[in-house]
Amino acid sequence: MHVESHSIGFIPEAERYGHPRRLFTIWACANLQILGLGVGALGTWGGLSLLWTLVALLIGNAIGTFFMAAHSAQGPQLGVPQMIQSRAQFGVIGAALPMFSVVVSYTLYSALDAIIASEPITTLLPVSQNGAIVLFTFAALIVAFVGYELIHRLGAFLAIANCLVLITATIILMRRVEWPAALTGPSISGGFILTAFLISVTQSTSWCLSASPYVADYSRYLPTDVSAKATFWYTALGNFLGATLIMALGAFLGAHFAAIAHAPGNGISALFGSLGGVTKALLILGVFFGVVMNAYSAYMSLTTVLTGPTKMVAISQSMKFATMAAITIAASLIAIATKNALDVYFGDVLAIVIYTLIPWSSINLADYYLVRHGEYDTASLFDSGGIYGAFNWTAIAVYLIAIAVQIPFARLSFYVGPIAEFSGADFAWVPGLIAPAVMFTILERRHLARSGHGHIRHRAV
Repeated sequence: MHVESHSIGFIPEAERYGHPRRLFTIWACANLQILGLGVGALGTWGGLSLLWTLVALLIGNAIGTFFMAAHSAQGPQLGVPQMIQSRAQFGVIGAALPMFSVVVSYTLYSALDAIIASEPITTLLPVSQNGAIVLFTFAALIVAFVGYELIHRLGAFLAIANCLVLITATIILMRRVEWPAALTGPSISGGFILTAFLISVTQSTSWCLSASPYVADYSRYLPTDVSAKATFWYTALGNFLGATLIMALGAFLGAHFAAIAHAPGNGISALFGSLGGVTKALLILGVFFGVVMNAYSAYMSLTTVLTGPTKMVAISQSMKFATMAAITIAASLIAIATKNALDVYFGDVLAIVIYTLIPWSSINLADYYLVRHGEYDTASLFDSGGIYGAFNWTAIAVYLIAIAVQIPFARLSFYVGPIAEFSGADFAWVPGLIAPAVMFTILERRHLARSGHGHIRHRAV
């Protein structure tokens, strides 16, 4: 297996390969990690019954998956990384604004994953927690550097292995619950708490939507004759089933096994007796896979920012490694600095991700499906003097307005907006999703009608 040579550039048709079923395994794997257990447990920890928590998770996962899978369908058609395509909306240089948010978000996510994995690593290896964080992120750097094919193969293996681990753990734990009495207990059929329900919907939506800025990175090598329908559904099913399985287990743990829910890496592996070490290693690898994906796609977003003023379509291997190393070093330092404030950090990271990425996702999808209908001049994505220009001030303004619109709805550890204070929940993603799509569609259609660029045939680099 060779180190991937392509980076932000267009993938020629002669180098396209693979089947969209690979998207099922990679997105199932991306979700089947112990961090997702915490998202699932939020509802039951907040006093919501298990039944209503599951309903909230199904709603949130369905909403988030629909939009992220719609991004995935762009990959085979355009053959470029997800955030490169954003140059068509924001301008070749202006796209640096949402891409900067993406780089920051995925660096924070990697730091969070490193914290989660570091404690169980210390029980397997003779290293300190800080040493575990550094070792963990460095290993992710190496896999991310090798690139696309290795990531897909690792995802296929871990999707199967971790699915078996989690299903077995669920069966073991269900045998420890007193049935059928538990079916009529308050944890299953108890009352409905609106605040906890909305929190579960928001956090599960955020979890799925957080993959939107890089989902097409993992479908861009597929042949152009792969249908958008197949790309969408393989991505959607893998993501939805993976997210729902891990979150449902988290909700179950939150309702019946609080100790395991608070320390899932050690708690779940302890269920497997003599195989506990192997189980723990697989769970760590599940988290590891998320860091690999973050490093791989954050690097492409960062190089997209750095190459915006030029016409560069390829990145040297040394620049690729240096960029990935900078991202993983930053994630390691953040993880070491915040490892003792995980609960607050976890909630704030998920919230910040949704505030900055939802408006971008809304604008990108509106442009692709409602404005340009998938018709792009790929060569102009790498030329600030092309039809997309250096800056699209309309898109930039809509993006910033959409972030501002969410402020009254926002809920963070250090700030609570007036509407969030009144409702007791954070549902900023609703106006953050609807407002920019409406504004951008209306304004950009008018702009294209005036400029005469309303119908662009696909033209490769």
